[in-house]
Amino acid sequence: MEAIAIWVRGEEWVLLHRCMGCGVIHANRIAPDDNEVLLLSLAARPLGRPAVPLFQFSEP
Repeated sequence: MEAIAIWVRGEEWVLLHRCMGCGVIHANRIAPDDNEVLLLSLAARPLGRPAVPLFQFSEP
C-alpha cells in the first residue's frame, strides 16, 4: 500500500492508500504511530501544486 493523500472528513482525518498491485484506494483513520513527516508532506502537497494557477487571481 502506498500513502497518496490526506482526506479530512468532518472532525476525522483519513489517510488514503493505493494498493500497488490492483490500484484500489482504501481509507484508514490516522493513527498515533503514523509517520508525522509523511503526513505533513501529503497535507502540504496541494499547496505546492495547486489545481488552478494562482497567478490568475492576482489583481491587474
